[in-house]
Amino acid sequence: MPDFLKSMNHRDTEGHRDSLSEIVIGSAIEVHRHLGAGLLESAYEECLCWELQQRGVPVQRQHPLPVNYKGQQLDCGYRIDLLVANRLVVELKAVEQLLPIHEAQILSYLRLGGFDTGLLVNFHTTLLKNGIRRFKL
Repeated sequence: MPDFLKSMNHRDTEGHRDSLSEIVIGSAIEVHRHLGAGLLESAYEECLCWELQQRGVPVQRQHPLPVNYKGQQLDCGYRIDLLVANRLVVELKAVEQLLPIHEAQILSYLRLGGFDTGLLVNFHTTLLKNGIRRFKL
């Protein structure tokens, strides 16, 4: 377990966010505070990665996600925007509004990767907290 997680209080019960989600949300708010809305998703991805790394949080960008089909791992081109600490899926958007297809996308990533928690973050909002959705399988 990474050192930064050892000291964290993991509250993953209904109605509570775990500490790792809180760090990612705080970092995303910081990025949005500095950049505002209107940029490309790739800019927010780069900045959020930098912000998380500054906080000592391990993050992987564009993490490949194979599909397990009949016991075979197949690369179908799926990529998780950010995989934080090898356990939290973060899908970033910069769209007018989140649609059901965006929710289906992150839920699929959680199922395919065997992850239990994900964040869908839409930076194209006036107030970022209105653009964040948390998913738990």
